Amino acid sequence: MPVVALIYPPGLLFQRGEDRCQSNIASSTATSMRACNDLGYAAAALKQKGFDVFLKDYQTEGLTFDDLLSDLEQNPPDMLMMSTTNATIFTDLEIVKRLKAAFDKICVVLKGAVFFDPEDGLLNQLDLSLTDYLIGGESDFIIGDLAWAHFNDQSKLSAIGGILYRENGQWKRTDFAHWHEDLDALPFPDRSLMNNALYLRPDTQEKQATIATSRGCPSNCIFCLTPHISGKRLRLRSPENIFAEITECYEKFGIRNFFFKSDTFTINKAWTVALCDLILSSPLKGKIEWVANSRVNPIDQETLVKMKQAGCWLVAFGFESGSSDTLEKARKGATVEQNKAAAEMAKKAGLMVYGFYLIGFPWETQEHLEATRKLIFDIDADFIELHIATPFYGTGLYEMAKEAGLIDESVLGKDYFNAPTIGTKYLSIGEIEAFRKKTILKYHLRPSYILRKLKYAVFRPKVLKNYFVFGLKLIKNTITR
Repeated sequence: MPVVALIYPPGLLFQRGEDRCQSNIASSTATSMRACNDLGYAAAALKQKGFDVFLKDYQTEGLTFDDLLSDLEQNPPDMLMMSTTNATIFTDLEIVKRLKAAFDKICVVLKGAVFFDPEDGLLNQLDLSLTDYLIGGESDFIIGDLAWAHFNDQSKLSAIGGILYRENGQWKRTDFAHWHEDLDALPFPDRSLMNNALYLRPDTQEKQATIATSRGCPSNCIFCLTPHISGKRLRLRSPENIFAEITECYEKFGIRNFFFKSDTFTINKAWTVALCDLILSSPLKGKIEWVANSRVNPIDQETLVKMKQAGCWLVAFGFESGSSDTLEKARKGATVEQNKAAAEMAKKAGLMVYGFYLIGFPWETQEHLEATRKLIFDIDADFIELHIATPFYGTGLYEMAKEAGLIDESVLGKDYFNAPTIGTKYLSIGEIEAFRKKTILKYHLRPSYILRKLKYAVFRPKVLKNYFVFGLKLIKNTITR
């Protein structure tokens, strides 16, 4: 059977497997690299179709293009799928160019949210002449059928949703309007091919697996890609299916730390509680720990306490803004008071809090930014990220920024820390970046914050060491940017 290579290419660290945020890990303050589940899922699906698979995450291993070339020379693939991001697309295409020079017959597949039903103007900005297929839909459901059709019957390509393929030299797009409902039908990511030691819990440096628990989001946030690329209907894996994957990670790969990937982990209380109860009634009780993302509503104290009992140690909230005006215009569906209440409930349950904030929306003034700064210090989360709002293609924010003339040429090649806008209607990008730098440094260099971290880590040598490393990284990234 043909050989399919699945890679994260060499380069800076980005969350290539999380099509919603595509975070820049190298420039972040407290975000760690998560597992390459998209490649793991693709490997499992391809194996089911009988393909031989090679998988490697070159960026996280710190490897070079020469390493990639050497690997492929030893086992030349017939097809290569590369995960790309909005920020890395140009450098990734350069790698494609170099690979095609060495392996001219290789079939190249690019996967990423940037290719979800893209407008023609976006495709025209990219040199895709050496690329054969673009996957913008859910690659784990797509890649097996795509590879089979390519090698066996290309007349079947038009029936595969979520892709673009070439026909008579032109890109043809298939159906992007439907999503797979039965997430339990997916095989678990093939972690036997993944270097699990690369993906670590940031405070203890223990192996951490990513578990995708749901897809889709019914919310209307104008800055978020999820409703666009995953649909507005929430699709949940069954608690039993999730627990089976957790068990496999623990028993087969020795992993006891988990990140539950979901924008809406607490949106369905009965489902959340059912998963927690499975853990609590199993031999894994007290043996695993995990992190989850959550909206600030709906949420309640009982659910958070149950999560803590089942091993959750940190919950991450997208607080976004301390301005009621911004929350309303961004269609967040939450209030400043709900932001504060959610953080307070989490702390009361004994959970650490990770807060995400956004600044630089088109309408924002210095007053909006100051309201967000106040909320950051009022909530006083254990970890924070302060991002500059990025108008990804497909979002309402993109349309708004484009109409206001705020996009600097293109959003491609940009990210939260390398903004594609010239600022807001009232603030320059320089003013926004200066605000971010000042806020980040002031927040983390407070004596009260430092003492709190030292108190928590003083009897945890590994944690203390890693807090120190992250602190140095934070200061370096913030000052030098």
